[in-house]
Formats: sequence, structure tokens, C-alpha cells
Amino acid sequence: MHQTMEEEVNRAQQGDREAFIQLFRRLEPELYRLAKSIVGRDEDCADALQETTLKAYKGITGLRKTAFFKTWLIRILINECNQVLRMRKRTIVMAELPEQTKSDSKGEDVVNSRQLDLREAVENLDESLRLVVHLFYYQDLPIKQIASVLELSEGAVKARLHRARGVLAKQMDWKGESAIEST
Repeated sequence: MHQTMEEEVNRAQQGDREAFIQLFRRLEPELYRLAKSIVGRDEDCADALQETTLKAYKGITGLRKTAFFKTWLIRILINECNQVLRMRKRTIVMAELPEQTKSDSKGEDVVNSRQLDLREAVENLDESLRLVVHLFYYQDLPIKQIASVLELSEGAVKARLHRARGVLAKQMDWKGESAIEST
């Protein structure tokens, strides 16, 4: 973590609103991508991010180690996303259109199609595997931080990554080395 981020966290803990805003703006794109990977819908991402911002702002004085601000924030976001998903299950949706539809055009670019297929395959993983893949590959978090955020052992995180790679390889029908090789 950058020294400037730790300094901003310290200033935010002392009540500096501008420092908190700067911190959140810096991490917001990553947080949004993570929320999108968990909840899927933009409006749910916005709800989860809003609640995360509020809880982080109210609770930042309780953060003991400023170096773990990002990990702490991700944990709050994951909890909020899970809350959104629980609320969604309770809501009866009359008619919902799928967000993406596949094109049958024969002129579709093979590389883009394969990337879309991989992204779709990742989104179709079980939640426990999908979350680990997103944190490791899309958020670039080290295994140790992922273990901390998800309150798992490092071995469990490695096992989930390994299992996810196997599932993705089967879904993508890859032969030989996969595009997302070892950790």
C-alpha cells in the first residue's frame, strides 16, 4: 500500500472528510468491479457501494492497522453484496430480462467470443469459487489478503483457485496449458 494512502487513512481517522473521499475515489473502480461480479446488476452495485461507503465512514476510527484499509473495505463490500443478494431472494421479480444476449452472427471475432465465454464461465462458477477468482485475478489481491478478507486459511484459498481453474478449463474445453495457470 502506498505511503500516501496510509497517510490519507490516518487523516480520515482524525475526521478529515476530504481524505476519506480521496481514498474512496481511488478504490471505487476496483470496488465497483468486485460488486458487479457478486451482484451483477448496476443498481445493486450502487446500493452495495453506498452502504459500504457509509459503514466505512462511520467505522474508520475503529480500523487499527491503516495498511489493511483496502482489505477492510473489501470485507465490508462483500458483506453488503451478500446482504443485497439476500434481499433480492426475498423479492419476487415479475419479469427480468437477461443483461447480455449472445449474437449468432458468423462474423463474430473469435478472440472476443472466447473472452466473453471465459467471463461468462467465471460468472457461472459457484459463489465461493467466483469470489476467489475475482479477488485474485481482477483485484490482484495476494492469497494471504484473500484469506484474511474471506476469513479462510491460505490453503483453502489455494484449493478454491485450483478447483476454479479446473472447472473453467472443463467449461472452456481447453487442451494442455490453460490461460490462467498457477498461482
